[in-house]
Amino acid sequence: MEEQVTDRTRHRHTTDKAKLQNRLKRIEGQVRGIQNMIENDRYCVDILVQISAVQAALKKVSMHMLEDHSKHCVADAIKKGDGDEAISELMDIISRFSK
Repeated sequence: MEEQVTDRTRHRHTTDKAKLQNRLKRIEGQVRGIQNMIENDRYCVDILVQISAVQAALKKVSMHMLEDHSKHCVADAIKKGDGDEAISELMDIISRFSK
């Protein structure tokens, strides 16, 4: 996945970054566990429960990112006079999450 370079604010604190990376590593492990469950013909309901857990964990990460983005990136853009674009972008991402 290619990273898009922009002049947008990037401010991830080291502790937040480490926590997010650890959460994502746990999620990655859960996904590998689901793959093993399927390979080993585990009971469908057990697999679905694990899928639900991964979805909940990803949602928690995304909500953290959304809150962080709102409090920092959007707030900074508003202070700099670029609020309309930042709010539009925020509403677009909220719309994507609400589908």
